[in-house]
Amino acid sequence: MQPKMAQQGKQPQGREALLKSYNRRLKDDVKSILENFMEIVKLGVVEDESQVHRMTQVDIIHYQMHVRSSNMVRAAESLMKLVADVKQYLILNDFPSVNEAITQNSKIFKSKSQEADQKLMALRDDMASDLYELEEEFYSSVYKEK
Repeated sequence: MQPKMAQQGKQPQGREALLKSYNRRLKDDVKSILENFMEIVKLGVVEDESQVHRMTQVDIIHYQMHVRSSNMVRAAESLMKLVADVKQYLILNDFPSVNEAITQNSKIFKSKSQEADQKLMALRDDMASDLYELEEEFYSSVYKEK
């Protein structure tokens, strides 16, 4: 019994660690996107006086923008992966909502089953009464073969 209790105790800690990990990834990726965007905006300001040749400076800025934009794309892809991980976690570990959906479907199917049973019983009763009337008609008929 004790190993079960230990597993139950570890489950919430693992869940908390996972949620903290998701939160940390979210903050890091958003921070990376913001910092890289701010650096790209800063690179838009060109200094007139410089010891570096104008074309060299343009190439350097172009390269820095390319690196920063690649970092932004990487962070955005990481955010998309995080969203997929959170969805997967919710789908696989959201037992209360899964149980609720199963219970709700079970109730719906039970009510449909009861409704079908009632209709079948009513049909059986109608057929029995019609059969009784037909038998009475047949046995009391003058055209009955003797």
